[in-house]
Amino acid sequence: VQLQASGGGLVQAGSSLRLSCVASGRSFGSYTMGWFRQAPGKEREFVAAISKSGLTTDYTDSVKGRFTISRDNAKKTAYLQMNTLKPEDTAVYYCAAYRDWNLYKLAQAYDYWGQGTLVTVSS
Repeated sequence: VQLQASGGGLVQAGSSLRLSCVASGRSFGSYTMGWFRQAPGKEREFVAAISKSGLTTDYTDSVKGRFTISRDNAKKTAYLQMNTLKPEDTAVYYCAAYRDWNLYKLAQAYDYWGQGTLVTVSS
């Protein structure tokens, strides 16, 4: 599976962005999809995950109520809708694919990674 993330950019605080992650290969629906982010000087952190069917999602506390993860298995695409963006959301955002579900918050569990897309939120 190859993943291509896009949709990042420079926006003002309070704005919205939608990130997309397009997968190649036939088995997109067999993977949990996750979004992680890494700010300068910080470790990569979990942002959101969605189960293979799309029925189950989870978020890190700092984005709950502002971010929404979704997927379209027919289009082999996962999305991260980000609303009410804050300067502290500034980071490179990565999408990733994981064969299971149980360890979805752990970056080490993921099998495939996209290249990252930069989100910069100005105050």
